[in-house]
Amino acid sequence: MLNFEPTAGALTCPYCGFVEKIDPAASGFEEHDFQQYLSKQAEHTPVEGHSSEVRCDGCGAVVLLEDKVATDRCPFCGAALTNAPQAAQTMIAPESLLPMAVSKAQAIASFNQWIAGRWFAPTELKRFANLGQLFGIYVPYWTYDSMTYTQYAGMRGDDYSETETYVATNSQGQSETRTRLVTRTVWSPVGGRVDHFFDDVLVCASKSLPEHLVSSLSPWDLKALVGFKADYLAGFKTERYGVALGEGFNKARAIMDETIRQLCCQEIGGNHQNLTSVNTQHVGVTFKHLLLPIWLAAYRYQNETYRILVNARTGRLVGTRPYSWIKIAALVMAILALVIVVVLASNQN
Repeated sequence: MLNFEPTAGALTCPYCGFVEKIDPAASGFEEHDFQQYLSKQAEHTPVEGHSSEVRCDGCGAVVLLEDKVATDRCPFCGAALTNAPQAAQTMIAPESLLPMAVSKAQAIASFNQWIAGRWFAPTELKRFANLGQLFGIYVPYWTYDSMTYTQYAGMRGDDYSETETYVATNSQGQSETRTRLVTRTVWSPVGGRVDHFFDDVLVCASKSLPEHLVSSLSPWDLKALVGFKADYLAGFKTERYGVALGEGFNKARAIMDETIRQLCCQEIGGNHQNLTSVNTQHVGVTFKHLLLPIWLAAYRYQNETYRILVNARTGRLVGTRPYSWIKIAALVMAILALVIVVVLASNQN
């Protein structure tokens, strides 16, 4: 069986080294009308080459299985997959992806470099990556495009300086009149309109990974997206999206709203801005469903689950890890011993 090799960018045989080039997808990928798909007017299909799926009882992740390939452990939480695989449900199939570019060996090297800088990590954790518990995963994402028209109202604050007279007590205990320069703000009502086009607002469609870790993997080189081919997924796990299309757009709107409020404040100008109403209309919303690659290690330590994520395009690593209280206690004892030695030495002198 041939697997996709990130460093070669091709299918390779792990036994004999045979290399097979992947031809580009016959057709490209395009933005799809959000409202059409939301109203279920478009067909949903299974992902090519992944006709079965299994749900993890531990974290709820739905892992799409390669045809004729089984898996016995959830890559997202490390729990054993006790459910039998079922026929994969139809879905909005991905039409584009970023192929894996960082090999497993490179991901392990990044992990080892990262963990080397964590002084208080348990010794067991430093051996973890070398045990092979690192999974290549294609994670589902949505991107949204939207033309926005925003009406806003608020207040603009302009600072000015003026001299203020006040009474103070001098060093002799006598009262005297002094002056000082103070800053004051004059507020005036404002209103206006801001138009802005958003392109490829990225929303992770996985519910199996902590949002703060996933967002830290950015940036992603979306300009390098290629048309979907099942060959790129060979040898790797793939997750079915857990965030539905409509829910994903709600997340995208929150991201857009933050930018829109910043644009409104820029247009208001002045030294201070206070928005009292922001009403945005979204027009011509389109979306893409795509897959982005990561290397993932999920491990348990003293009944807690920790995760390491590596951006499989850039090698950027983020993660959580436990602390070794034995190492922390040893450091504290060493510091106390050093303090005692210094004190004793100074007393002798």
